[in-house]
Amino acid sequence: MSTAPGLAASPTAAPSAAPPVRRARVVVRGVVQGVGFRPFVYGLAVESGLAGHVTNTGDGVVVEVQGAAGAVDRFRARLAAEAPPLAVVESVEAGELPVVAGESGFRIVPSRADGPVRTLVAPDTATCDDCLAELADPADRRHRHPFITCTHCGPRFTIVTGLPYDRAHTTMADFPLCPACDREYHDPADRRFHAQPVACPGCGPRLRLVTADGATADGDPVAEARRLLASGAIVAVKGVGGYHLACDATRADTVVELRRRKARGDKPFALMARDVRDIEHLVHLGPVERELLTGRERPVVLLRRRTGSRQAPGAPVPAGAVAPGSPDLGVMLPYTPVHHLLLQDDGRGPGLLVMTSGNLSGEPIVTDDGQALERLAPLADAWLTHDRPIHVPCDDSVVRVCDGEPLVLRRSRGYAPLPLTLPVPVPPTLAVGGDLKNVFCLGEGDKAWLSAHVGDMDDLATQGAFERAERQLESVTGVRPVLLAADTHPAYRSAAWARRHADGRRLVAVQHHHAHIAALLAEHRVADGERVIGVAFDGTGHGDDGAVWGGEFLLADYAGYRRFAHLAYVPLPGGDAAVRRPYRMALAHLHAAGLAADSGLPCSIACPPAERRVLDAQLARGVACVPTSSMGRLFDAVSSLAGVCHYASYEAQAAIELEAAAVSAGDVAEDPRYALRLAGQPGSGAGLLTADPGPLLAAVLADVRRGVPRAVVAARFHLAVARLVREVCSAARDACGLETVALSGGVFANTLLSSACARGLREDGFTVLRHREVPPNDGGLALGQLVVAARTGAGHG
Repeated sequence: MSTAPGLAASPTAAPSAAPPVRRARVVVRGVVQGVGFRPFVYGLAVESGLAGHVTNTGDGVVVEVQGAAGAVDRFRARLAAEAPPLAVVESVEAGELPVVAGESGFRIVPSRADGPVRTLVAPDTATCDDCLAELADPADRRHRHPFITCTHCGPRFTIVTGLPYDRAHTTMADFPLCPACDREYHDPADRRFHAQPVACPGCGPRLRLVTADGATADGDPVAEARRLLASGAIVAVKGVGGYHLACDATRADTVVELRRRKARGDKPFALMARDVRDIEHLVHLGPVERELLTGRERPVVLLRRRTGSRQAPGAPVPAGAVAPGSPDLGVMLPYTPVHHLLLQDDGRGPGLLVMTSGNLSGEPIVTDDGQALERLAPLADAWLTHDRPIHVPCDDSVVRVCDGEPLVLRRSRGYAPLPLTLPVPVPPTLAVGGDLKNVFCLGEGDKAWLSAHVGDMDDLATQGAFERAERQLESVTGVRPVLLAADTHPAYRSAAWARRHADGRRLVAVQHHHAHIAALLAEHRVADGERVIGVAFDGTGHGDDGAVWGGEFLLADYAGYRRFAHLAYVPLPGGDAAVRRPYRMALAHLHAAGLAADSGLPCSIACPPAERRVLDAQLARGVACVPTSSMGRLFDAVSSLAGVCHYASYEAQAAIELEAAAVSAGDVAEDPRYALRLAGQPGSGAGLLTADPGPLLAAVLADVRRGVPRAVVAARFHLAVARLVREVCSAARDACGLETVALSGGVFANTLLSSACARGLREDGFTVLRHREVPPNDGGLALGQLVVAARTGAGHG
């Protein structure tokens, strides 16, 4: 026997010691139910040679593993690093357990509902490529099955009725698995192993097409729906979170008829395209826009329209009927198997559909089949429906791109109910949001759950939808609020709901614009106590002095705020009437500035003579004229002054069309005549600066009278507002030493303004915070209410 140098040979070789055996209990929290996490754990444990079991609980996925110590450690490390695509692992906690003698094999055991609910439900996600391949394969048993899904895609949040997430706790509970699906469901090697929505043509659900007389059409429901759409019909299509109204987007007559039936005014419709290639001739697409369109969330993406000679050849779309006056087209790609079947490329149906929420203007989206047949009867010619219930309404999300980054304008399907991580701990809290674009928020510890988009609370049906959604989100998050938060507006229906349901719990009123800024701070996880210069621009918010605020510069943190500057007050004549008719705001602003509104101005021409006489008397006497500092109303005024928009049939229409005009102007230089004059001395007296728009309005008036193109007027106005932001923020820095500016409020959904403000502020050395994940409009208000109320227990400091 030879030996290696330096080693002595032993007369007999000692047997190698067996590696030490360990047993660990691992709790994985996050979005780990309904995303294939247990099958993933099963495969990982088997591959690692470990024994034990995995189960769902209300607290997350609980795993017990036993085997060689090194293998247990590697298993734990791989849980988060190699998680399934839809999983979001928040934490992995492990503890030691006594070794179980003789245990072998690894099992998935039935779920347990004991203990507090702390797991997270996944959002609904678009159909994955593997399922789409099977959908298109004539040899596959799920060929053309409208409900094809697997652990990596399909409905989740909208079908959950309880936790833990198992088939029995979804709206699939009434569809027993056929033998073939049952084998897949229980096969650890199958992609549908423990996929709760799994189904096939044999076990349902089932699609049907209902005609206007209430009869069910014979034959293939999708084929009949496509035939109807191609012939100019409007079809109500049941999706994962509610009904859509669909029509052929290339037929102007049908689009106009849908607009008339829905009483939608000029509000843009969303389009659904078969593929990105089908819209490239209509819109400008960058890499971020493409990524948003094709991602698993599948929001409506607002894309800048190609115009005139810049529009490439392709299928014609009547943009004037689809999105009149808007600089953008809202586009989404198919996200359910039904959508893919409706838009299949075989030349027998439309390749581009208008897809708008199934409701009358102002009502919540319809989810119930019986209500769909009744409430959508005046709107639809047929219903493409199915027998899987929708438990949670969930409208489409809406996203824009600003300076190469996503800007969420409506956070709903695809995003809700994923939580946000908070920078400050909160007790169990419910913040009820605002009355427009209502979204509420539940929070506890370092987590906040924003609801899906609820809608406008002036409708009784929306208030009912709010109550049902609030109960459901409590059930899936396990948050039992001990604190409530609402807006300070005395007439908000959301706040009235909170007062009625307080039941002895503390209710905190949070000022509207403080909530906007706090929401942005929370989104960026700004540390507690760090103050910023908050620029809160929107249409309406109840101010501390009883005025309607909306052009605010606040020095704010979570604990409180001080008003540093604001747009000078002007009268708001007739309240909502002035919002719906921007020419009233134009005339009110001219009156406040002491500028004559002669009969040849666009706003004067738009105002009927009898109304003009009443309006002049109102302004002269101050009757029914609440003072407002709203930046949104200044946008309305300039829009009408320039001849862009005089009647608003939907929220922010005048501002949206003014942005579109400014974009069309191209490169325009700043005009020093377009100025908002600052008055006041920060730090003395009330310490307030006011921005007087009088000089700006005089410049607009002069340019309109000289015939300057309205696009140039619009562009100069945007640049003037951006310059105001720079000037006031510089004054605030000089007075208080603050270096961070937070831009929030619905006006900052305007990407032209947001970009100009951010660019100028950064040139001045500021750090600029803008929204990405949370809407800048009232859809983000509840998050700010939550952190302010939980942090301070008071509305402001």
